[in-house]
Amino acid sequence: QVQLVESGGGLVQPGGSLRLSCAASGSGFSLNAVAWYRQAPGKERELVADVTSGGSTKYADSVKGRFTISRDNAKNTVYLQMNSLNAEDTAVYYCAAKIPTYYGATYSDSGEYDYWGQGTQVTVSL
Repeated sequence: QVQLVESGGGLVQPGGSLRLSCAASGSGFSLNAVAWYRQAPGKERELVADVTSGGSTKYADSVKGRFTISRDNAKNTVYLQMNSLNAEDTAVYYCAAKIPTYYGATYSDSGEYDYWGQGTQVTVSL
């Protein structure tokens, strides 16, 4: 069983930066595929970025070049560094994890993830 806790959200001005953290409890987190999703009011939840158990990363087109996902397995934590934020990035950001069926597997369907955090609000506004 893995429990996820997100932190680092808040209010930031356009062009600013935030770093989100997803801290995991439970064993074997380093083996998990982990993703950041976000959901804005009135919109569907969308995949922002994911990182495999092997460290490979993937990003939504809307955040490529601005966001960076990384993991520190020693700290059981996955990060999402967000730069050049704009109003369209305003959403609740969720961390999700899944034990992959094979090493390095990646998942894009939110329904495939086994564990979810409670979410952290990111608001980009003047």
